[in-house]
Order: sequence, then structure tokens, then C-alpha cells
Amino acid sequence: MPPGLLSAATAYIIWGLFPLYFHRLASVPPLEMVGHRSVWSLVMVLGLLAWQRRWAWLRQLTPKAMGAFTASTALLAANWLLYVWAVQQGRVLEASLGYFINPLFNVLLGVVVLGERPKPMQWVAVAMAGLGVLWLGWTAGAPPWIALGLAASFGLYGLLRKTAPLGAVEGLALETMLLAPLAVPALAWLVASGGAPHSGADWFWLVLAGPLTAVPLLLFAHGARQITLATLGLLQYLGPSIQFMLGLWVFHEPLQPARLLGFGLIWAALAVYTAAAWRR
Repeated sequence: MPPGLLSAATAYIIWGLFPLYFHRLASVPPLEMVGHRSVWSLVMVLGLLAWQRRWAWLRQLTPKAMGAFTASTALLAANWLLYVWAVQQGRVLEASLGYFINPLFNVLLGVVVLGERPKPMQWVAVAMAGLGVLWLGWTAGAPPWIALGLAASFGLYGLLRKTAPLGAVEGLALETMLLAPLAVPALAWLVASGGAPHSGADWFWLVLAGPLTAVPLLLFAHGARQITLATLGLLQYLGPSIQFMLGLWVFHEPLQPARLLGFGLIWAALAVYTAAAWRR
């Protein structure tokens, strides 16, 4: 397998296996989990940047860039918080749906924000996905808010990072720096007050949040530079597919037969979208 393809595929597989990690730490409240993920990711990326002596990017931080990264930090934290909460509440299937929807949500963002003009088949895919979401909302009695929230937060985050002046590692370093003034005091207070009575094994898994966040991001950045966008678009379905299988077969979440029609419409939309992208 070409190194670029292997790197990108590994990144998506790690992201797909995240429910196993967060389920292992189900006793840790979502806000505390996001704090740990932020702090240990910061330690990881700062160590990497210090080892490579990559600090020149700090001089590129204009007020406009800081404003964009403040917004992306808020979106990233919201995405992390919602995802952790969904996994801990036994909503892995709906969380996976959010990342199935995300590529199609990106098409809408491209139209509304960037003035892009999708091909007719891409519009067909967006319409099919919209029908699938409506069907899921109708059968459940309420829209799939978790899926829509994850797709919207990650889509908007990707839009901001698309135009950001920093690379993957530097951007994550800045985002976790911006979260640190909230995360570090909160975690210190929890530990000092005895509000975080975790075992030694729990602390090991919490510290592991740093490399589990940074490593797939680095693998993705490495792979994305070496493979085509169409191939990358196909690989991105690895993550939610693995999450869906985990929710169904490992966590045994219920999936009513009627809801399968909604999922089927969204999967068909993804097939149409992918085929159009591949052909182009």
C-alpha cells in the first residue's frame, strides 16, 4: 500500500475506533474529558514543536488569524463535547450519522459561504441526504440533533481551518493553547478538591488522549499531501462506518427497521456524491 494511502487510512481507522476509548472512560464527565483531551494534546504538540524547533509560525499570528482560531477553537470544543456525550449516552449510531452527513454539509457550506457551484449530481446527493434526515426525524419524533450538531460543528471547523494560515500541528497547538486557560484551572481544581477520583488505569487512559488526538491528525496531514482528493473522499467514510458497526454490534444499540430507510437514503446519497467526485 502506498505510504500516503496507508497514513490517511490509519488516521480514519483510529478516528473510527474512538467510541471504544470514550466508552472505556464513561465514568469521566464529558466536560472533564474535553479538558483532559485539550491539556494532554497541548503537551503532545508542544513537545513535538520543541523537538523540531518549529516556532516561526508564532510570528504569523495576526489579529485576524487569532479571531479565526478563536472561533475554530470554540467549534472544536463543542464538537468534542457533543461527541463524548453521545458515546457515553449510548448514541454511537447517531454520532456516526453526523460524520456520514458531514461531506454533504460541506457542499452546502461551499455554496453558501464560498460561492461554489456544485455539479447536478452533487445536488441530487444533497437532496437525497436531506430526505434521509427528514425521515429519521419523522420516525424518531424529533430531528437527529446529535448528528446534525456534529456535522455542522465539524463542517464549520473545517471551513475555518481551510483558510487558516497554520498547518495541522501548529493549528492544534494554538487551539489547545486557547483552551488551556479554561481547561488547566478546571482540571487542577477537580484534582485538588477530590472531584476527580480516578484510578491509576484511568489516568493512563486520560493522558493517552494527547497522542490519540495528535497522532491521527499528523497521519492525515501526511497522507493528504500524497493522495488524490477523490481517494481521500472515499477514505473519509472509514471512520463513521467503523463507528456505526461498533454501535450496532459491540454496544448493541437498537436500530429500528423503519430508521434503516433514512440511513439507506444517506448512504445512497454518499454513493452518488462519491461517484460524481471520482468521475470529476
